[in-house]
Amino acid sequence: MNRGEKEEVVADLNRTFNDAAAVVVTHYRGLNVMEMSDLRGKMREAGANFRVTKNRLARLALDGTPYAPLTEMFEGPVAIAFSDDVVAPAKICVNFAKQNDKLVVLGGAMGETLLDASAVKDLASLPSLDELRGKIVGLLNAPATKVAGVLQAPAGQLARVIDAHAKSSEAA
Repeated sequence: MNRGEKEEVVADLNRTFNDAAAVVVTHYRGLNVMEMSDLRGKMREAGANFRVTKNRLARLALDGTPYAPLTEMFEGPVAIAFSDDVVAPAKICVNFAKQNDKLVVLGGAMGETLLDASAVKDLASLPSLDELRGKIVGLLNAPATKVAGVLQAPAGQLARVIDAHAKSSEAA
């Protein structure tokens, strides 16, 4: 890789770090091509990305970004997961690491907040942005559904009472 290519990689990584809502740093030693493709596919499905980085270039790209404290984690075979959704990269990395011990979550960050491996696991246990949106919509719709049920209940009860009275009159 010549100097121009390296500068382009550093600039691209710098944009990535500036745009991402969360970054998870992992070691991927021992993962084969099929496992890496599987992991990348899962990331894409969730709207996240997984990228193997050259440590020196990544450290240069981190300079001047909110993720600068991550610099110390870039030792050995490092790959980063990043996304606009804070939970997605953490959730996928942690779930994949449970199934495959070759992927090791080192830590990560949300903006300027540095996360260790256990904090990333805690973050992974949170619901995703889409799940939270669904819960909010459900909460907003619930009162309307309850009001409709309450309004319909008296009419239904009245109809049952009249029906029971009509049946008792016919029987008599």
